[in-house]
Amino acid sequence: MTSSYTEEEDSKWVWNEIKAEARKDTESEPALASYLYSTILSHSSLDRSLSFHLGNKLCSSTLLSTLLYDLFLNTFNEDGHLLLSAVADLRAARERDPACLSFSQCLLNYKGFLAIQAHRVAHKLWTQSRRPLALALQSRISDVFAVDIHPGAKLGKGILFDHATGVVVGETAVIGNNVSILHHVTLGGTGKAGGDRHPKIGDGVLIGAGATILGNVKIGAGAKIGAGSVVLIDVPPRATAVGNPARLVEGKEESKLDECPGLSMDHTSNISDWSDYTI
Repeated sequence: MTSSYTEEEDSKWVWNEIKAEARKDTESEPALASYLYSTILSHSSLDRSLSFHLGNKLCSSTLLSTLLYDLFLNTFNEDGHLLLSAVADLRAARERDPACLSFSQCLLNYKGFLAIQAHRVAHKLWTQSRRPLALALQSRISDVFAVDIHPGAKLGKGILFDHATGVVVGETAVIGNNVSILHHVTLGGTGKAGGDRHPKIGDGVLIGAGATILGNVKIGAGAKIGAGSVVLIDVPPRATAVGNPARLVEGKEESKLDECPGLSMDHTSNISDWSDYTI
């Protein structure tokens, strides 16, 4: 069985789970029946449901939901990897966020997830030189979800924006696979110079709430950035950086492969190595 076939089968399984969850919620909460039917149950596939939901979320008086629906659905159909990435992001939220009750709740209500999916379409438009439309989408995503991702930024899959409010990602930033980012994180530049000027985040990285990473710096795979830290230089793989300005934790043993912080969401392991804070 090939990897792509496995992913496609998983996508179908997740969509069936979403529909089953929506039916169960319809029975337990009739007030949501119409909403759940129009957003999930009336659709034949995840890409159609997601396109409909994003279109309704991001529409305005001059940017119609029907136009956005067609835009999202056509883009998902053109690039099958977008839907597979969306499924990986759904799994990321379900598996890493203890507050996530179901796949359907993530699809309907998690603005971090929705902002990422809309960004993927904006990025596709950006690469096709449809930049005015890509920037218009970025503006609506920022207005509606309070998440500002430049359409030029490149995102992997299995991404979790936990809470998501205030996340800012610059034009030349790159975020790898299985990365978890908390609210009010900035991946920004250091001035007005153009070119490749934003951070590169490796696979499996965990970035704590309020962290700021500036410039064309590399955060190595499996690294951890503590909440509120300000990072201005490269962070090696499997290292932990904390503080303002951030410093590498000394004396910390290299993390094991099964302790990838982007997956474990462990913000406080080895706290004694980097802090004498006590209560």
